[in-house]
Amino acid sequence: MTGARPSPAFGPAYEVLLELEERLGTLRHGLQGVDPHATAALHAVRFAAAILRPAIPATEPPPFPHSTERLLQLMANWREAALELGEFAPVPTLQLLPGGKDT
Repeated sequence: MTGARPSPAFGPAYEVLLELEERLGTLRHGLQGVDPHATAALHAVRFAAAILRPAIPATEPPPFPHSTERLLQLMANWREAALELGEFAPVPTLQLLPGGKDT
């Protein structure tokens, strides 16, 4: 496996990712707390920026913690929260329907 291939052409894409990260950061706090959909997207964008940055010469690190392993874990956790999977899955409830046998 080889290292990142430096390319200044990735600079504009990196800047767009940083702008999107900032916008998602402000949007993720909705009326009812932290929105899991925006937070999952935020971590995905952060992960993309962290992956792209080494390929851009003389670029500052992103303005957020940029451990790709940690970002990948956060993205997976918030994906589950957004999609209500795993420990975030809705708890099934017993529902009585009118007209059933015991009514």
